[in-house]
Amino acid sequence: MSIVMKTVLITGGSRGIGSAIARLFSENGYNVAINYFRSEKEALALEKELKNTAAFRADVSSRPEVDIMIDEIKKKFGSVDILINNAGIAQSKLFSDITEYDFDKMVSVHLKGTFNCTQAVLPDMIEKKQGKIINISSIWGITGASCEVHYSMVKAALIGFTKALAKEVALSGITVNAVAPGVTDTDMISDFTREEIKEITNEIPLGRIASPRDIALSALFLAGESGDYITGQVLSPNGGIII
Repeated sequence: MSIVMKTVLITGGSRGIGSAIARLFSENGYNVAINYFRSEKEALALEKELKNTAAFRADVSSRPEVDIMIDEIKKKFGSVDILINNAGIAQSKLFSDITEYDFDKMVSVHLKGTFNCTQAVLPDMIEKKQGKIINISSIWGITGASCEVHYSMVKAALIGFTKALAKEVALSGITVNAVAPGVTDTDMISDFTREEIKEITNEIPLGRIASPRDIALSALFLAGESGDYITGQVLSPNGGIII
């Protein structure tokens, strides 16, 4: 009897946490659909590097582009079994300096993107009575962060989205959970000075900043059999900085 490989779609999957998730899922025998928007070079490099992996370009904030992407993934791999809503942007600004454009962009990528992608894959999941949706939030969505009000807001909204949708689709055999990483070694902290990184590290009980793979392991846990009876929850790999 042939084994049917499950397909995972990772939005914003070409860099940082997204690329670590793509690598880990590929290593564990999944078909991997990497969504990217601007990072074509990185996405195509991953497509070439990893087994059973293909890159798909789409602006997740555009529903027509998302629908086209889902159709292309279905032609390549079949329906999406696991959706990981990872696409996001970060920005550090005083609240008084946040422009309407900054606000709209933050909402568009994080929230509209998650809405579009989730709504696009749900019909097939409901029909099959199974599926996993994993939303990448942040510890700042739990506690809030100074100078990142709009970022904290959308990450908190993702947690609310997770809890509400989990209740709605549970009877269809679909789980919905969130991963809320702590400070992670990606481009999002590339502007931090060595001293700032040291100060942050000193506040983390486990004594180090997370690697992207640390976060990917949480997503893999929720996506596999180990996460079958977990829904509406927030798993926060943060080294103990929030307990």
